[in-house]
Amino acid sequence: MLTKTIKEENKFQKDSTVGSYWITTFGCQMNKADSERMAGTLEKMGYTRAEEELKADLVLYNTCTIRDNAEQKVYSFLGKQAKRKHKTPSLKLVVAGCLAQQEGESLLRRVPELDLVMGPQHVNNLENLLGKVDSGNQVAATEETFISEDITNARRESSICGWVNIIYGCNERCSYCVVPSVRGKEQSRYPYAIKSEIQKLAHENFKEITLLGQNIDAYGRDLPGTTKEGRKDNTLTDLLYYIHDVEGIRRIRFATSHPRYFSKRLIQACYELDKVCEHFHIPFQSGNNEILKLMARGYTIDKYKRIIENIRSLMPNASITADAIVAFPGESEEQYRDTLKLISDIGFDQVMTAAYSPRPNTPAALWHNQISEEVKKERLKEINELVETTSKKRNERYINNIESVLIEGLNPKNSSQIMGRTRTNRLTFVEIPKDINFNFSLGDEIDVRINQARPFSLTGELNL
Repeated sequence: MLTKTIKEENKFQKDSTVGSYWITTFGCQMNKADSERMAGTLEKMGYTRAEEELKADLVLYNTCTIRDNAEQKVYSFLGKQAKRKHKTPSLKLVVAGCLAQQEGESLLRRVPELDLVMGPQHVNNLENLLGKVDSGNQVAATEETFISEDITNARRESSICGWVNIIYGCNERCSYCVVPSVRGKEQSRYPYAIKSEIQKLAHENFKEITLLGQNIDAYGRDLPGTTKEGRKDNTLTDLLYYIHDVEGIRRIRFATSHPRYFSKRLIQACYELDKVCEHFHIPFQSGNNEILKLMARGYTIDKYKRIIENIRSLMPNASITADAIVAFPGESEEQYRDTLKLISDIGFDQVMTAAYSPRPNTPAALWHNQISEEVKKERLKEINELVETTSKKRNERYINNIESVLIEGLNPKNSSQIMGRTRTNRLTFVEIPKDINFNFSLGDEIDVRINQARPFSLTGELNL
């Protein structure tokens, strides 16, 4: 039997004073965290979560612009809602996130049925912006602004694992990336505010938190104070030590890291602090130094390999995941092969892959040596096949191992299994014993003997 340690998630209600809402989230973990905060704001205002998108009184699309196909998907969704609004004028349509920031008022001209367009820096101001809409205004909120302290009560999708933003924005200038222009400059939250949010989550019986930042290793460099050694007073490493003692939290994760700033001191902290999980997501983007230079990434392949070596010297079984881009402008066949070689040499647990997509307001989009779509598709297919093979091989090391799995819920495709993740972030399905009375709760940690490995998940049985 599955029991929840905190009250059930809000049920769909019919008595809302202002109506129902629906949020669709595109993109990264930061967007997912933003959506939770906006859902919390809407429920504070009296909205209830709709049963179906096409029945909601307010529809919000929290968008991504990192690749063109993500944009096109949003426009497809908007088209359906725009037609619906002609029949139901009271419907409120909101576009938030990176595409909203990129397009601004032009999005209102392209889709005049929209009521509100708002960039990521305005998430905490959703209630005020909707107030302007209720006054009869069509609103575009995309001006750069200081992000006020996160005072919203997020409507968390999980009752066990919680996102915690620690830094917003990005100051890097990778030649392919639109993020700095849509998410703004780096803004770090103060340690006490972060710890306070984590303590609140612990009080609500959350067991795992993931610290989030577009470039999380940059945390604290915009905050005042310097140590006598010349280091900033507040770094990601210092923050991990500072929050580690929050009672009730069992696991701590962080993402996403940048190889340029990933330090030995951080690795040592992860090794020393029991709650910090042995999983590192460190994008490398390309296995070729010349391409990395064109990307303006600020590191070499040798440096990247040293980071992995330093991690594995202290934590041999740590999980290493990454991001890679193929078919960057001017990438030769040989340079592309360097990326494949790096994946094989390191043996990543998983690699998130993408074919290069030109983005507005980025240098690489203007270069004349773009790679054809045909070549992009070929390279993406090949690299994905390699990633699947490599991931399965890495996962096979777990077979017959006993792993600690944090229970996150039932397998939605098989009710005879519970599901959760190992400390190394491997999704694991566990058969529920039929021959014993086995009671468990969300957030319990159970010992699981792994008996099956797939490229992206594991299966096991309870180790009694």
